[in-house]
Amino acid sequence: MIYFGRPGRMTSTATKSSYADPTRKTLCGSPFLSIKFFVFCHGLLQLSQLLVSGYLKSSISTIERRYGLSSRTSGLLASFNEVGNTLLIVFISYFGSRVHRPRFIGAGALLVSLAGFLMSLPHFITGPYEFDQSVASTFSNTTDLCQPRSWANLSDANCTPRASRENHEVLLVMFIAQALLGIGGVPIQPFGISYIDDFASKRNSPLYLGILFSVTVIGPGVAFMLGSAMLQFYVDIDKVSGAEVQLTHEDPRWVGAWWLGFLVAASLVALSAVPYFFFPREMPKEVVSGKQSDSKKKEDMLSQLRARPEHTQNLSLGEFIKRFPLVLLRNLRHPVYLLVVLAQVNISAMVAGLATFMGKFLERQFSLTASFANMIIGAVNIPGAMVGIVVGGAILKRFQMSLRQCSAMCVLGMLLCLLVAFPLLFLGCPTQKVAGVTYSDSSEFGHHELECNLQCNCPEKAYNPICGSNSIEYTSPCSAGCRAVNIQEDTNIVLNYTNCSCISGNGSFATPGTCGTGCSHLFLPFVVLSCLAGILASTSHTPSFMLILRSIQPEDKSFAVGIQFMLLRVLAWMPGPILYGSAIDTTCILWEKRCDRKAACRYYDNTLFRQRYLGLQFFFEVGAFLCFVAVYVILRKQEREASKAAETKADPEKEKLAGKSTKTPESKV
Repeated sequence: MIYFGRPGRMTSTATKSSYADPTRKTLCGSPFLSIKFFVFCHGLLQLSQLLVSGYLKSSISTIERRYGLSSRTSGLLASFNEVGNTLLIVFISYFGSRVHRPRFIGAGALLVSLAGFLMSLPHFITGPYEFDQSVASTFSNTTDLCQPRSWANLSDANCTPRASRENHEVLLVMFIAQALLGIGGVPIQPFGISYIDDFASKRNSPLYLGILFSVTVIGPGVAFMLGSAMLQFYVDIDKVSGAEVQLTHEDPRWVGAWWLGFLVAASLVALSAVPYFFFPREMPKEVVSGKQSDSKKKEDMLSQLRARPEHTQNLSLGEFIKRFPLVLLRNLRHPVYLLVVLAQVNISAMVAGLATFMGKFLERQFSLTASFANMIIGAVNIPGAMVGIVVGGAILKRFQMSLRQCSAMCVLGMLLCLLVAFPLLFLGCPTQKVAGVTYSDSSEFGHHELECNLQCNCPEKAYNPICGSNSIEYTSPCSAGCRAVNIQEDTNIVLNYTNCSCISGNGSFATPGTCGTGCSHLFLPFVVLSCLAGILASTSHTPSFMLILRSIQPEDKSFAVGIQFMLLRVLAWMPGPILYGSAIDTTCILWEKRCDRKAACRYYDNTLFRQRYLGLQFFFEVGAFLCFVAVYVILRKQEREASKAAETKADPEKEKLAGKSTKTPESKV
């Protein structure tokens, strides 16, 4: 969104005047000459694009489990689309005035669609999902029950050269897809906004842009709801029948059909891209009906098309590159602009962690399924943020706030957000008791072998959690010393495990699945407070944008907005998910091992997870609050100086007296 030229407008030129364009005659009377139809198409495209980019975040914990990724790696994957985007967006302002914008938008959309299809490709180039199990199946005839005799090692059997190669291929394809997603998204929003601003009427342009901005807020919510729906299907729904699936949604080994959402979203983007190849390079300026006569409208259209500013297109690429750092430094030296951008960087870093890992946090803290966690984020948290943005804009419009009042509103919103968010640090669940991992009768924490199962020869890497009748979790039936399993004959689903040597009392049996964290009563207060904190933080969104637009030189306005978005990408959206992922990885207490490498985390220290994940968010909220406070102090000082100068200028007597008082000491000297 970096443009040169008239504030808020990207200029466009053609070798011929647009009113003489031959395509205008062929398109006369078609919807492709209507800016309203363009707004409809662009809203649909932006929604589809956000489905592709947002869907990855909704399925990040599932992809980690399926391919054995650490949170740091998945965070890098989630932010990698910003690399291609940031590298190219700087040149949009240069080429934007020289190209056919609708066609470039369409080409970018096709690239985004290709990226979406590539993201689903790993599912088709890898084998079926394998997991440790107690009942033989089509893909495995091994079992993880306690067997004194030597038997096949469940996890090592999966470590083949092909399996190791597949993992690298999966990561390579996904990173390429994310890079293409970023590159394809470069022209979509900037070119769409400038095209609407150029050809919509001055009266309707804010309405059209408001519709597009609302779509950008709704889009991620729809992506999380799509993730909630798709993850209810088993990952290999196209490879196995439902009768062969021995897992339930609540099982920690369950992997949903993460790839299916990418196919849906990519198909929608491809369909949305088609109309852009039929829009003209320039269309007639929209005129509000009932205001002017037809002849006057035609004259206005021709004059507006002839009156395009020429200074942008006269810049060569070299001159453009030379001018870029000068304008960048001029804006960064402006204290209000710099501080507001830094505040927005802090807020964006907070949102980056929230969007990428909030689902995983809810899954681990409150023992939720991935599908339900996504539904909560898509139906509660994201709509809450949208409400905050709307409320902030409505307050701004209602009271016609000055710059100082805008900064005061930002300070108040972030202060209330901090007060509401602070209790979240203490609303969470303790780590469940896992034998040999977090709990042992002999207090030998972290020791993976228990005396009661030594005769079982259990593989250390086996993972099929069960909950004992003593409310202690075991990583597999073998680790609990269970020798027998009861299954439901018609479905082959495990009912319980019996004859478990490590479980004392209460019948010494165990049920499949994790014991859970056992604090579901805290979930509702957590959701309410987190949603309220999001609403309060979002109220600063519109006032902070107004601070940027009103505090800089008019000729730098559109360029400054572009610099702002570039800095948000470089300082927040790119490093944010990696920082959060690295912090989350430090709280892991039991890693899955694949081919002697660390894969996905199986158990976290829930208390540390909560403190570091929410602590980072609280840290960024404090940073934004302090930046807004500094802005308020600067603006209040400027306002006082301006009022004093106005008073002095308005009263000639005071000005004369002030002049005499300054001359008196000089005469004495």
